[in-house]
Amino acid sequence: MVQEFISNSTEQTEEIAKQFARDLRGGQVIAFEGDLGAGKTCFTKGIAIGLGFLGEVSSPTFALVNEYVGGKIDLYHFDMYRISGWEDLYSTGFFEYLESGGVLAVEWSENISAALPDDTVFVRIEKISDNERKIIIKVAEDENTGN
Repeated sequence: MVQEFISNSTEQTEEIAKQFARDLRGGQVIAFEGDLGAGKTCFTKGIAIGLGFLGEVSSPTFALVNEYVGGKIDLYHFDMYRISGWEDLYSTGFFEYLESGGVLAVEWSENISAALPDDTVFVRIEKISDNERKIIIKVAEDENTGN
């Protein structure tokens, strides 16, 4: 299933992400695709808010992973920009987080594409202009139901 949205502001991007978060049940991996400054962290902030997290949300560029806990589902926000191999990936704790039951939001997911689960949800954010974004959400279809 593919959904497309146009956002004209960071507030709209957050709202789209909040609505998206309503369907999250835990255990999902959300793989972001998009250029620097496209709005991946903004979308993650909307997910965190949608899951009931009330704290600050920021890019995990230097931490590699930020944990947003205390909402209805824990959210783990990864930045895989500097990950260049399996050893680097293991050092982030990625595989342990996969087993946590939380939601993983992964920026620069193309760097770990071989490690992403088959049911990964892909969110592509394309810059159209300074404020306008095209957001494409692709959810893997369930083989049993066709959804």
